[in-house]
Amino acid sequence: MLFSKKSNLEAILNGLFKSYFERVPDVKKITNAMIKKGWVSSQEDIINDHIAFRTLGVPYLGIGSFEKIFLKYGYQKKEFYSFDTKKLNAYWYAPPKPNLPRIFISELRVNDLSKTAQQIVHKYTHSISQDPVDKLDLNKVSEVIDFFHEPLWELPTLENFDTLLNESEYAAWVIYNRYYLNHYTISVHELPEGFDSLEKFNEFLVNLGIKLNDAGGIIKTSRDGLLLQSSSVAEMIKADFSDHKTKEITGSYVEFAERKILPEFQNINQNKILSKHRRDGFETANADKIFESTFIKQTKKPL
Repeated sequence: MLFSKKSNLEAILNGLFKSYFERVPDVKKITNAMIKKGWVSSQEDIINDHIAFRTLGVPYLGIGSFEKIFLKYGYQKKEFYSFDTKKLNAYWYAPPKPNLPRIFISELRVNDLSKTAQQIVHKYTHSISQDPVDKLDLNKVSEVIDFFHEPLWELPTLENFDTLLNESEYAAWVIYNRYYLNHYTISVHELPEGFDSLEKFNEFLVNLGIKLNDAGGIIKTSRDGLLLQSSSVAEMIKADFSDHKTKEITGSYVEFAERKILPEFQNINQNKILSKHRRDGFETANADKIFESTFIKQTKKPL
């Protein structure tokens, strides 16, 4: 995803991606293999469809806080999505320029959790008495980048983490990982002809030894058949908890998307196809299963 000529927004996106790149070895593995195949010459050549973040729906946090950063830089708030089983809300945000990734921000409906789980979440977030984004100078790139990587609450105990994990794997992921970039997404349809289908790309990934999320099928397909998505299973990271205990938990992952050309543009010359000619937005059913890339059912399955 990296950008060479950087506006402030692109510098922020670069800052986000660099720490994610270091944290998710699959990214480098996939990129290097794509370079070897000649599909791209560097990471900068890969078109990033979207990046995603997870948040907690508590006072001063959640979507309402987090989105301010991207709205400031010209992103436009688009459709709302509800994930009732997982107790999540989400919105996506359209970029100010076509070469930039879409943003997908989800939020845990904390009040829908059990009293015990609510108490654990509030135990760590209760000290946040004002919106932390309001304290940032959003014009200072370094300050914004640091915000994504600085803890807003203390590390949980392993016992608290496990209690959340048993009720909401999303809640446990956020309480430990905080605002780390959850995933970035390779735009498969932007690859050279012959390698630009998700089915073919998944074969390439499997041959690389990348474990794919099979919740709802390896390829999650929108009702209109125009948005196809797959994802790797999250990397496992060694987590140190506040009670000096450690455990392997799920970190971040990589997504892969194919956006097909809209019916009304099917007759346009392939060389003139732009992002506006392709299926935009997201699909609740697809996203619901992509969330499970960090779930134990996926991380525990054999390759």
